[in-house]
Amino acid sequence: MSAAPSGAARAAPLELLDQLEGVSDAVESGAGLPEVARATGRAIDASVAIVDSSSSVLAVACASPDDERAVLSGPPVSERVELRVADAVVGHLLLRTRGEPPPPTLLRMMSALIALEVERARAPERASEEAVGSFVADLLHRRVSDPEVIVRRGQEMGSDLSGGATVIVARAHPHQPEEGDWRSRVLGAAERGARAVERGSLAAAIDMAPEIRSGASTGGGEEGDGGGAAQAAGRGGPGEVAVLVPGADPEASRRAAASVLRELESALHHFTSRVAHSRPAEDPGLIHRAGSEALLAANVAEAQRVPLIAFEETGSYRLLLPFMSEDRAELQRFHEETVAPLVSYDEQYETTLVHTLESFLEADGNVARTAQRLFTHRHTIRYRLERIRELSGLDVGSSDGRERLSLGLKAMRVLGITSPGGPATEAGTGAGRVPREGKDRH
Repeated sequence: MSAAPSGAARAAPLELLDQLEGVSDAVESGAGLPEVARATGRAIDASVAIVDSSSSVLAVACASPDDERAVLSGPPVSERVELRVADAVVGHLLLRTRGEPPPPTLLRMMSALIALEVERARAPERASEEAVGSFVADLLHRRVSDPEVIVRRGQEMGSDLSGGATVIVARAHPHQPEEGDWRSRVLGAAERGARAVERGSLAAAIDMAPEIRSGASTGGGEEGDGGGAAQAAGRGGPGEVAVLVPGADPEASRRAAASVLRELESALHHFTSRVAHSRPAEDPGLIHRAGSEALLAANVAEAQRVPLIAFEETGSYRLLLPFMSEDRAELQRFHEETVAPLVSYDEQYETTLVHTLESFLEADGNVARTAQRLFTHRHTIRYRLERIRELSGLDVGSSDGRERLSLGLKAMRVLGITSPGGPATEAGTGAGRVPREGKDRH
């Protein structure tokens, strides 16, 4: 026969309930997350902070600013506990205990209560975020085009679009797999950057050209490419945000784009950020065209690997805007008839035909300068150029062949199709690819 539990053992569950009661009272009273944080700190004798899934601080209960910085620094200074609702991580509880660590059972029960309160507190914000996202998507995808409707819906979101707007496209590529909802962090950073210049800016995480990206190549060429950093992160693409900056002031547009880039680079370490902006559209009914300009510029920024670019700085790429805006299928067909076979070959055999072609055209068709650029023997360059002719049916030795291949590369970039040698080739973005020793890379 088992012995009866001791007095201490019988008291332990009661003590846990007493400690939990204060947190339960704070949640039930509707006092908000700051009071929940304070009740949690009192219950377990700790300094605590509650952050959401994008690492934004929601509430803090600390003894001093230095204590707060220590708590927010995370492990090993403070403990980090996931806040989950079903399968979704809605945030984290950061705590720095002053005495004995709380029992795991108590911590689990408290984190469940706090997670539900975080979910409840963020519901109106998410509803607003969804409304803004729906409006921005409808506007840029031309599902709404009546200027009066655009202005009215903008006013409902707190933005005056009566004088038109500039569109900014911001992208962030993670260098490595990221935990949690990192796309929300991209959205938050882009929104903060734009609103620092224009408070009425609207930001939404949307795919600017889903019908193109669904069939886009993802590359697979040079060492360390790995098919793109975003693929290495296992999420299928970069975090992409569209921002509407109200008004038709070109200088404000430039400042807003630069501010977005600064905020992305500050908030997202181990990411590669690209920001592009359109010309101001003075008519609300033409904001969708500004969206196409920003998207084209963003794709050029990816191809040229520059962090910030304006539509006006895209050079001859601007000539392809009508095809991108009105007849993307024709642009896609031209790409398929010229350089698509090279991209497919590079992906299959891990060669660098596309990169060689780009370098050859940049060297004005000079084989010796191309070899010097690529640190490769001239015979190898000639071999690759012959493979390009066989695969594409276009001879780089003729002016017509070079012109068509050059336009094919431009079409590929404007469409946002990633060629071998994208963001994953930059420093720190190996994307898990291990070079194969002794492999002939032609």
